[in-house]
Amino acid sequence: MSSFFTAHRITAIIVLIAAAAWVATGEFSAVGSEEVKDTDAPAEVASPAAAPDAAPLRTVAAVVPEVIDYAREIRISGATEADKSVVLAARSNGIVQELGVVQGAEITTDALVLRLEGADVEATVTTAKAALVQAKEQLDVGEALFSRGSLPELELTSRRSAKSAAESALSQAQAAADRLQLRAPFGGTVDSVVVELGEWVQAGAPIATILSLDPIVIRAEVSERDVTYVSVGSQAKVRLVNGAEMEGTIRHVAQQASEKTRTFAVEVALPNADHQIPAGMTAEVRLFAASQPAIVVPRSIITMSNDGQIGLRVVGADNIAQFAPVTLIDDSEQGLIVAGVPKDIRVIVAGQDLVTDNEKVIVSEMTPAQAAEALK
Repeated sequence: MSSFFTAHRITAIIVLIAAAAWVATGEFSAVGSEEVKDTDAPAEVASPAAAPDAAPLRTVAAVVPEVIDYAREIRISGATEADKSVVLAARSNGIVQELGVVQGAEITTDALVLRLEGADVEATVTTAKAALVQAKEQLDVGEALFSRGSLPELELTSRRSAKSAAESALSQAQAAADRLQLRAPFGGTVDSVVVELGEWVQAGAPIATILSLDPIVIRAEVSERDVTYVSVGSQAKVRLVNGAEMEGTIRHVAQQASEKTRTFAVEVALPNADHQIPAGMTAEVRLFAASQPAIVVPRSIITMSNDGQIGLRVVGADNIAQFAPVTLIDDSEQGLIVAGVPKDIRVIVAGQDLVTDNEKVIVSEMTPAQAAEALK
């Protein structure tokens, strides 16, 4: 046991002496780090670190867009109405003596609609005419006498006043007689007659309704978003509920929106010389905005910028990808119709979501037909 401890002590002393000798040499550096002490030997030139491999360019598919002149179509619902509609009313009290209209018949401008009995009124007219004749004769005689100095000026003035009063009385009597008659203010169709011969009517009572159906008018409402695309004089296509299709002209666009619906009234005039289109028929109206340059793109390639603008990824001749904001005009079966695409660019149709602005890319060009087939 004592010999075992003696051996260990001897070993420890040897290790301690060796460690002390190594420390005394001053050689603490790791292997391979010792400096070259021979100054005559050429220093080893360290080779530069190898540059990292450049990131490969992305490959995108792009097409040259086909620019078209596109007129946006706006579809709204409406109904046919008469160009003019009026309910004629009696202008005086009396008994219906004559009716000049029949329900459903055509009538011309200034045609007689109604005549009331008025023998007393007509007698007043006759009396007023006779009084005027007498007043004129007395004035003529008075002027002759006054010229010879046989009539005072005051008497001449009185006779002149009498003639003026007679003219006024005749005018009033004639106006009362005219009110016994009712005439059509415009030509059209007699839609209804609500009185009969011999019936007593009061002033203001409805007599007949007259409609002017040529042109027939389609009245509809257009939204506040679309009203800027609609203008007076533009063409419109109308499809009636019976399947008939016609072309008309926009003749009026309201300048003030409805308070309840925030829509604007639009009137489209259609020719209706034969009166085959009645008032009150449902119709679909297609309006067309002014044409503008646009392109058709698949819905899937529309992207959005960081600030929320919708647009497309495009590349120019330098193959640098950029974001191009666009304006959505319409949505069709072929795709979205957009405007505002810059000229002389190609639209990226594959890989647009993997590239960023000002990134150089490799462009694989496709025809519009190939792109449409690939994106199905």
